[in-house]
Amino acid sequence: MTRIAIVKKDECQGGRDCPYTCQRFCPRVRTGDETVTVGEDGKPVIHEELCVGCGICVNKCPHDSIIIVNLPEELKSEPVHRFGINGFRLFRLPVPKRGSVVGLLGPNGIGKSTAISILGGQLVPDLGTGEPADWDDIAEFFAGNEILNYLQELREGTANLAFKPQQITAIPKLYKGKSARELLEKIDQAGRLDELVKAFELTDLLDHPVQNLSGGEMQRVSIAGCLSRDAQFFFLDEPSSFLDIKQRLNVSKVIRDLATQDKAVMVVEHDLVILDYLTDYTHLMYGKAAAFGVVSLLRGARAGINTYLGGYLKEENVRFRTGPITFDVRAPIPERDADKLVTFEGLKRSFPSFSLDVPKGNVFRGEVVGILGPNGIGKTTMVKMLAGIEEPDEGFIDTTVTVSYKPQYLEAKGNATVQSTLKAVTSDVGTGLYQTEVLRPLALEGLLTKRIVHLSGGELQRLAIAVCLSREADLYLLDEPAAYLDVEQRINAARVIRRTMERREASCMVVDHDILFLDYLSNRLMVFMGRPGVSGKAVGPMTMRDGMNLFLKDVGVTFRRDPETRRPRANKTASLKDREQKAQGEYYYLE
Repeated sequence: MTRIAIVKKDECQGGRDCPYTCQRFCPRVRTGDETVTVGEDGKPVIHEELCVGCGICVNKCPHDSIIIVNLPEELKSEPVHRFGINGFRLFRLPVPKRGSVVGLLGPNGIGKSTAISILGGQLVPDLGTGEPADWDDIAEFFAGNEILNYLQELREGTANLAFKPQQITAIPKLYKGKSARELLEKIDQAGRLDELVKAFELTDLLDHPVQNLSGGEMQRVSIAGCLSRDAQFFFLDEPSSFLDIKQRLNVSKVIRDLATQDKAVMVVEHDLVILDYLTDYTHLMYGKAAAFGVVSLLRGARAGINTYLGGYLKEENVRFRTGPITFDVRAPIPERDADKLVTFEGLKRSFPSFSLDVPKGNVFRGEVVGILGPNGIGKTTMVKMLAGIEEPDEGFIDTTVTVSYKPQYLEAKGNATVQSTLKAVTSDVGTGLYQTEVLRPLALEGLLTKRIVHLSGGELQRLAIAVCLSREADLYLLDEPAAYLDVEQRINAARVIRRTMERREASCMVVDHDILFLDYLSNRLMVFMGRPGVSGKAVGPMTMRDGMNLFLKDVGVTFRRDPETRRPRANKTASLKDREQKAQGEYYYLE
């Protein structure tokens, strides 16, 4: 059995706030072996060939910065890439296919972006040696593998590439002072700029400086820039981030059309509805976050997603989840006057360039109301009015209940730790119930001593959800809780929200763009319609069927349920099922 040891250098204090506890308590070190030494950077080095996997250093490390993992027996080869001694390892590579869109599906920290970087020519694999390998060694390593043909094109410079990175926040810094038009015209090699501007609705922001663009606007500009290149291989890392569902579907249609031109497209995506709608094939990735990642065999899109939800790779005999994830049709909460928690009517809110109208609605005790609609349509404004953060210009909100609110945009300020932040809102942090119901499913146990200013986007999001749900309240309001989370984390967050409402007999309203997430979570829906940035009007809450039909009809997409997992699946445009459902006026099948 192969054993690997990971030292998370960013979290390890290297003796400053810890007297090398891992070294002091290692039983092999105590017998005279140099299983744990100190490197030139002052951080511990664990020599894997001497490590017996006892786990004492893992449990004793005060900063949870050590991972010891036994690799599956099937992984007999060296990794494709290793980030130094005691660093993350990637096994195998996904395969681009001309004329198809290939998706990469897996949790955060499992190596998806690393794989894309290697295929995109931004990172030369080291084959586990720690130094960039030469091409002869790479060719020998992948001999007999389908990926070798692509790597040879990459080596010879005949593989024309276009790359859309995961982190788009750096783009405004690189092109500060330039407009979106200047940026796009500079990289429009394929002469597709006008077509992409129209498809992505960029006309009104072309002359805006890139540093003034919102996250969603910058995402659409970066995707347009990638797709306007004269390339044969396109790599897009998380293209749906910051986009609403309509924008996600528009982007997906353009990307699919690209693949029909005998071009190869590879996409990393966490929105399963979009991944299913967009891709022809999928590679699953499994392993342990921050330790190692393995690329699975290629599967069809539907089969790959269902396998991922099932948690078991039959051909590779690998189980990466204890049980399957299934989707059940959730019955609506009985609408009894005695159970009305919140009533609102005639809410109006006006800004210099935008107006919002929320005619009438109720929230009942014990239910979760999902809120759907495009960006810039007033969803956050309504939630802030219910939270008491903003006052309506007209109308009233009849409520005497306590409210807990998680905002859309999160800020990490101060020097507090995760644990102290949670203790500030609840005294239950040390209890077994809190650990089982909140900390463990939100993967916060290993972050308790970490300072919030050092948290990643996904870690900060999970903490914000925990803080919101840890407050004693009757009504919980969460604005885009699925942002920055991978598929597994989204499902776990939905379960935590649901269980909290059931345990406390409270209610929840959730704004999000992930239809699968809201389908898994919600009893009823509230739909926002209108002209983004100009006017918005809320409809509902109403039943899931009525709400989804209203929303999807406006978007122009039909959904069906997968017979195996019961998850919602978007029908391909103009397919037989799509035409049948539109003719029946059934855009969303519950059965």
